Amino acid sequence: MEARLQSLLATLALPEYGLSTVFVVSLISATLLPLGSEPAVFGLVKLNADLFWPAILVATAGNTIGGAISWAMGYGAELAYERVTHKHVEAKALKWLERFGAKACLLSWLPVVGDPLCAVAGWLRLPFWPCVVYMAIGKFGRYLVMTSALLWWFPGQL
Repeated sequence: MEARLQSLLATLALPEYGLSTVFVVSLISATLLPLGSEPAVFGLVKLNADLFWPAILVATAGNTIGGAISWAMGYGAELAYERVTHKHVEAKALKWLERFGAKACLLSWLPVVGDPLCAVAGWLRLPFWPCVVYMAIGKFGRYLVMTSALLWWFPGQL
């Protein structure tokens, strides 16, 4: 099993698979697993500056799909919770999120709270497609700003 994982990681590290690697890392990092995708995006862009926009767009797509998966997990968890307890959870943070609705998913780019925010949006049964659109906008902005800033701070060649 470990040999297969090492082989997969070695394949994904090849330059010709760079965008697919960025997609996978971005998708996984948008779930509740603690992983940052910015280094993968920055590394690919440093190796091939022509891939700046494709890398930003692929990372945004992967991260948005990961956020949508988190939304679905939250939705499913809420259904299971209500089925078992026959109660609906009320909390101050949930009321805040309900007040802002899908627009709160713009904050999905934030470290630490962004990924759980997507799951909570699903828990609250906020409308899926508006949440995904706001997630995509927030995540696109993060990748654009972070990658541009890193390229500005580290302009030299690798």
